[in-house]
Amino acid sequence: MVRFSFAGYELAALREGALYWPARRALLVADLHFEKASWFAAFGQHLPPYDSLATLEALTALVDRTGAEEVWCLGDSFHDAKGCERLPEAAQAMLRALTGATRWTWITGNHDAGFVDHCGGAIVDEVEVDGLVLRHEADPGECRPELSGHFHPKLRVQLRGRQVARRCFVATPTKLILPAFGALTGGLDAHHPEIVRAVGGAVAAQALVPLDDRLLRFPIAA
Repeated sequence: MVRFSFAGYELAALREGALYWPARRALLVADLHFEKASWFAAFGQHLPPYDSLATLEALTALVDRTGAEEVWCLGDSFHDAKGCERLPEAAQAMLRALTGATRWTWITGNHDAGFVDHCGGAIVDEVEVDGLVLRHEADPGECRPELSGHFHPKLRVQLRGRQVARRCFVATPTKLILPAFGALTGGLDAHHPEIVRAVGGAVAAQALVPLDDRLLRFPIAA
């Protein structure tokens, strides 16, 4: 993980697309989209049904590696409000183990608004924690420091004649958008007008790509 400063807070970006908050021993992830494959299967588009297990395995590994005592999920944790009901037994067991071992909070998003059965943890619409606002979708008018998800940002660059895409964070002095953590999630170009609008059209916006030992920064045009 690579530590960096955001709005006066020391945070750490992980190359898997998660964020670690050392002062709280908290792990933050966005857009897990559990049971996305089973949702598509109900409409006749059959995908390999292992997305939830793959995401949970990756998340369990990060909780173990960081020693996180808190986990904050910034919305769209399930692909729909009934996604938790469709979790395979093995995935439910993994999720309950995680929510039982940490202080776990689900922030609702546009996909999972109204879900109730959540395999443990608390549910909130949004919250302010030690001065940081945690919500699903960035509010362009928000002046307080804010962490969010929703847009699944990815940075696309040309490298040796081919396009390379990497999940990235989008940062301004007061806003930080996390990439999607889920195994079966696409991505929106970090330069997309909707992302620029969400961060208030700030000329100081950057795409942050964490490596194991450093944080790459790329300017985003307003």
